[in-house]
Amino acid sequence: MNHKKIGIITTGGDCSGLNTAIQRIVDGCVRRKWDIIGIKDGTDGLCCTPAKTVDLTDESFQFAASHLAGSILSNGHSWAENFESSAKAGKLGSFNKKLQKSLKDLNLDALVLIGGNGSLSLAHMYREIYNGLSLVCVPKTIDMDVPLTDKTIGFDTAVQQLVSYCDQLLLTARSHHRWFVVQTMGRDCGNLALNAGIAVAADAILIPEIKFDVENLVKHIKQSKRDYGIIMVSEGISIRGHSGKPADMISRALNSANIPNRTAYPEHIQRAGDTVASDRILATGFADTALKAIENNETYVMTVLQDGEYKTVSLDDFFNAGKKEKDPNITGAITSNRYVEPDDVLLQIATDMGIYIGEKRK
Repeated sequence: MNHKKIGIITTGGDCSGLNTAIQRIVDGCVRRKWDIIGIKDGTDGLCCTPAKTVDLTDESFQFAASHLAGSILSNGHSWAENFESSAKAGKLGSFNKKLQKSLKDLNLDALVLIGGNGSLSLAHMYREIYNGLSLVCVPKTIDMDVPLTDKTIGFDTAVQQLVSYCDQLLLTARSHHRWFVVQTMGRDCGNLALNAGIAVAADAILIPEIKFDVENLVKHIKQSKRDYGIIMVSEGISIRGHSGKPADMISRALNSANIPNRTAYPEHIQRAGDTVASDRILATGFADTALKAIENNETYVMTVLQDGEYKTVSLDDFFNAGKKEKDPNITGAITSNRYVEPDDVLLQIATDMGIYIGEKRK
């Protein structure tokens, strides 16, 4: 087996399962007698001279908490030079050249990039950054909005975090005959709210992909056999003629109908927590798939789980499979996105269980 030097970088938002993926990749490299380094702070660390790296085979580098959320490599500083700030300053070209030079100086044979759909879309668009090495991407995001893969690292743990949060809210909700409007993350994708909402038996689930009528929502809640419960609201929904946070908008409508309620914002606990078993298994499967791809000299590919099978797809296929949207923060950049499909079985299950999800699927 040829000797190789591998790098790992985590980019974008943090989530559970990142450390598990890093640990499993390190384990596989050690068995193969490959060198393995971690790039600290995402593109921040890669832009430094020299790049900020750590030897992941060093015994002093501990992985005792590899099951916990976040990235032991860190994902970068908000104030540092990055794709967004470089685009705003009109220096994206020079920024990309910095990244390319830094990777060349590291003399890597392969780079494993663990990121969300934004990071993967940028890797597809600016692939010249990774010339001369094998680029293997691993999808992670609590939004589960990456095309072509049935699951992304971090999603299942985020759902569990929301479920645990809502379980506690239901105790006080029942005591005070009160409804809780819980606002989830997920951006413009409703997968997180939909899955967590079904798991906690929410009375209503509002997601960006389905149009809903506030009056029908209020009517549904008034007709409930209970006088307490959960109304799950994705952060990406909008209501014509209203402004503010989605949960606040729904809460005001309930108040107008004299329905006692409170808003709740779990925020970043959705990206934290003890990584659940299914996410650890997924991270391990992706790590194994990434290592095999490197052995086979594959490049510009992404690991995926499709119908129970772990494999790789090209970044071209990933990008072409999703719905294209302009990146709001990077001029000229396009992201490829996955959303809740109109035929998603969970939508029918929610309807069958009497959960209000809206009237019209977009």
